[in-house]
Amino acid sequence: MTGVFPSSRGQGMNRAVAISVSSALTLSAAGCSRAPTFNILGSFFPSWILCGVLGILLTVAARLLFVRIKLEPELSPLILVYPCLTAFFTFTLWLVFFS
Repeated sequence: MTGVFPSSRGQGMNRAVAISVSSALTLSAAGCSRAPTFNILGSFFPSWILCGVLGILLTVAARLLFVRIKLEPELSPLILVYPCLTAFFTFTLWLVFFS
């Protein structure tokens, strides 16, 4: 009957390893550089907010272009197209300027 119930020593060892690994990962993340921010009128804003706003504005411009060239009726689920386009512009701006 020794193989039926796990020993408490094995569970304690697994817990110790898990705590050690998670502590090491947490401490390694503490050495990251400071967060990129912008000083706008005396208040610091994270750069991802600026990238998100610019992504939304670029999506609005793309929508106006799609309407002008009559491409919008060809885009099937608009509720998916425009949020994905916003995410694309936002992530691209982030990668171009902050990576």
